[in-house]
Amino acid sequence: MEFKKLTFAMIKPDAVAAKNSGKIIDMIEQNGFEIMRLQKVIISTELAEVFYGVHKERPFFGELVTFVTSAPVIIMALYKDNAVESWRELIGATDPAKAAEGTIRKLFGTSVGNNAVHGSDSSETALTELDLFFPDLFGFNDMSEENDECCGDKDNCDEDECDDEC
Repeated sequence: MEFKKLTFAMIKPDAVAAKNSGKIIDMIEQNGFEIMRLQKVIISTELAEVFYGVHKERPFFGELVTFVTSAPVIIMALYKDNAVESWRELIGATDPAKAAEGTIRKLFGTSVGNNAVHGSDSSETALTELDLFFPDLFGFNDMSEENDECCGDKDNCDEDECDDEC
C-alpha cells in the first residue's frame, strides 16, 4: 500500500448529529476515494488530547478536545492517488463561509468550530493519525500470539506446521 495514497478523515460530531454522515460518505465515494476503514466511535479525552496535541499550547485546545469527545464521530482511512490533497480539496476551507461551492464544509459546516469534517494536512500527519486510530492498518502489530497458537509444545512440535520459535 502506497502511503501517499492514504489519508485520515473524520466526520465530526456536528455533522454526525445533523444526520449528514451518509451524504458525506456518498461524496467521498463519488469523488473516487476507496474507504479502507470506517468506524463510528466516541473518542476518549486521552485520545483526543493526543490527536490534537499539536494545538496543546493554543487557547482553543480545550474546546477542540471537548467538542470532538462530545458525541460520536466517524473515522475513516481513505485511499486514492494524492489522497491528502484530494481530500483537502473536497472538504474545502476550514471556515465554511470561505469554502468553495460544492465542498463538504460549504455544504455541511456551520462555523469554523463546527465545520463537519477533519482532514490531515500532510502525508506524515495522515500516517500518524491513521496509526493512532487504526493501529492494525499497517500490519505492524505483534505476531507473537500467532506463534504461540501454532504449537505451544516444543517437544511435540510438528516441524511442518510450526516455525522455528516453537
